[in-house]
Amino acid sequence: MSTEGRQVAVSQPRRIPRGEKRREEIAAVAERVFLELGFTETTMQIVASRAGASKETLYRHFGSKEGLFSEVVRTKAERIYAGLEDESLPRGNPGEVLKQLGLNLLGKLLYDDPICLFRMLVAETPRTPELGRIFFEQGPAQVLRHVSTYLERATDQGILNCPEPELAARLFLGAVVGNRHIMLLVAPGAETLTEEKIQRHVDAAVAMFLARYAP
Repeated sequence: MSTEGRQVAVSQPRRIPRGEKRREEIAAVAERVFLELGFTETTMQIVASRAGASKETLYRHFGSKEGLFSEVVRTKAERIYAGLEDESLPRGNPGEVLKQLGLNLLGKLLYDDPICLFRMLVAETPRTPELGRIFFEQGPAQVLRHVSTYLERATDQGILNCPEPELAARLFLGAVVGNRHIMLLVAPGAETLTEEKIQRHVDAAVAMFLARYAP
């Protein structure tokens, strides 16, 4: 039967409603302002002016400056940790899988914007604990769950031996991120991180992990 006279279903991309699109545009402007001025010095008026919107529009979408910052934190965490989901991890040799995971994670955390965001969160979380919780749940906690799931599955397959997958995941992520992240937060510029250094760092973390958890 020809296609004439009958309808053919065609998948159409989701059309973003105007209100949702405008919300995303304002949040993107707010992110740049927060990173430039910090949370305390940023005002809803500054964000509104740079976004070409009214303060009333910002309050309607986000409720408050804290609500706007929460939205920025949520979307930023999603971008930083995108692609690190369990289903996104390659299959095969655990050493190669963990190396790729480590390189992806460390590479994402070495950008300037995430470090600025981390510093801002450390400063603001004592006053607004919800901001820290949002970021942790959207980012580090999800990565921990995904890596734990991978290690549990690899153990079931007999290619790793992780009787406590979450503990093993914490140890691996700590080995990859811990010292490098602290240096970037408190001693920026103290060390120039070349691609070769990053590769050696991740290779050593993977080798140490496998020395403990190889089957």
